[in-house]
Amino acid sequence: MGKRIIQQARGKGSSTYRVKKKAFRYKLSYPRSLTGEGIVLKIVDSGAHTCPIAKIKSNEETFYIPAFKNLVEGQKISFENGETKDGNILKLKDIPVKTKVYCIESRPGDGGKYIKSGGTYATVSRLSDKEAVILMPSKKEKKFNIHSRAIIGIVAGSGRTEKPIVKAGKQFYIKKTKSKLWPRTSAIKMNAIDHPFGSGRGKNPKSKIAKRNAPPGRRVGLIRPRRTGKRK
Repeated sequence: MGKRIIQQARGKGSSTYRVKKKAFRYKLSYPRSLTGEGIVLKIVDSGAHTCPIAKIKSNEETFYIPAFKNLVEGQKISFENGETKDGNILKLKDIPVKTKVYCIESRPGDGGKYIKSGGTYATVSRLSDKEAVILMPSKKEKKFNIHSRAIIGIVAGSGRTEKPIVKAGKQFYIKKTKSKLWPRTSAIKMNAIDHPFGSGRGKNPKSKIAKRNAPPGRRVGLIRPRRTGKRK
């Protein structure tokens, strides 16, 4: 008897394919208004994130941010004096060129949307009266509002990929925490009843381009590709 293919099961959104709420109990963001300075109360661990989380106490409230490299508990960070020091949260217009930053706001006041993974950082490339040009980890430049805030420094946790995952069980629990599908079985290795690409004598791959009006069980492979064929 056939069964729902994985794409359908994930689309249904059962508890098997849904991230547990407790994984995201720490919301990474800073308040809309920050003045003066804050203090690092605690460094906490979060299974849903690839870096340690820093709990910060400011004059107004307590909030969480991705920890920066070499952070220590009890350290003070500034929000407005313009000093180029790791951990300070400043507007892009107040950050010198060639400074490494992370947790950049997409729009002023949204709490930080870009560069949050462990060990990553962006670099301030150019500044003008209206916009700041940032060199992203992908080596591409992106423009931001000069009033968007960012944290100076590098995200902590850069060595997480260096330690080998010796046992499959450890990888299983890492993926389960983030509700990632693992291990992934290749579609062509399945039976014909379990996947549109399944079976096939000699394992000759079928067309991976799904029709645009294909139903969910058939909507697999390349969905509405812009182009096909080997790029010349």
